[in-house]
Amino acid sequence: MAAVSTPLDERARSIFDDIGYTVSRTEDGLRAAHKWREVGVTVLEEDTTIPKSGEMHCFVTQASRAPDLGDRLSRMDISYDWAVIGVRDDGGYDVIRP
Repeated sequence: MAAVSTPLDERARSIFDDIGYTVSRTEDGLRAAHKWREVGVTVLEEDTTIPKSGEMHCFVTQASRAPDLGDRLSRMDISYDWAVIGVRDDGGYDVIRP
């Protein structure tokens, strides 16, 4: 099944591009790489599954949903480092970390 590009997906790419990462599409979403660091990037839609494993992961969602997602991730037993990017309507974004 081919990946579908959404405005949130495009915004996630743009955010990582702007901070110097090379972004590529994967089967499960996006991969952002910079120097030694690789980060899995998932644009969180209603039915998106949260990965159970990995090393570093960033979830991108609407700003209004970001705090709830951060709380949900904090309660889960996941073993990787994570962050949530909440994209605002004005084009800015906020980052939530555990």
